[in-house]
Amino acid sequence: MTSPSTPAHGTPDAPFLTVRGEAELDAEPDTASITLTLTARGRDRRTTLDDLTHRNTTALGLLTSYGDAVQNLSTGAFSLAPELTERGRGERVRHYQGHVRISAEFTDFTLLGELTTRLADLDLTRVDGPWWTLRPDAPVHAEARRQAVRDAVGRAREYAEALGTTLAALVELADTGTQPPRPGRAAFERGGRRMSFAGGGEPPEPLDLEPPRLHVTAQVTAQFTMGPPVL
Repeated sequence: MTSPSTPAHGTPDAPFLTVRGEAELDAEPDTASITLTLTARGRDRRTTLDDLTHRNTTALGLLTSYGDAVQNLSTGAFSLAPELTERGRGERVRHYQGHVRISAEFTDFTLLGELTTRLADLDLTRVDGPWWTLRPDAPVHAEARRQAVRDAVGRAREYAEALGTTLAALVELADTGTQPPRPGRAAFERGGRRMSFAGGGEPPEPLDLEPPRLHVTAQVTAQFTMGPPVL
């Protein structure tokens, strides 16, 4: 914001200088999330619904058995619809297919690999994830913003020194964003006969999930006035 004593535009006696400040930091993620898609299919609507309800209950029970390791557990979209086929003079129901989605967030990664493989071992269950992210209030965001501001001030001083003058006042500082990258993901799916794990009824071996380091970036634009340059 421009003060009453600061001109709206630069002048020969008080020229404006506009610079951009940037910062990029690496940080360990503090949140991981996965999504489950449960499927049921059958010739009878009620039986299909019962199968889907059973799979939903089983998956939720497994997730809640891990206690505080699982955060923000929620059930999302649900669908149950007939699939039709033409036979004779009219359409008939060939079978019914249902889906339900479950989302879970984790802040404790120590049991994530074990739980992910146990969920992927359930019949007709697809597991997507994990997605690794940082919380908006993670300290690394504030540190990136501070470094971006220091970078802008340092650049402005370098330009002023190159002109044989010094900075006089800060006119405006604009935050152009602090963003982590899009998290990567892996997908696992088991559909009864399509995938199996060795060991019969034994639990599957836990996945070794290594969280990636995330790049946090911050950018600011700063505008200063300078003393008259030496040209």
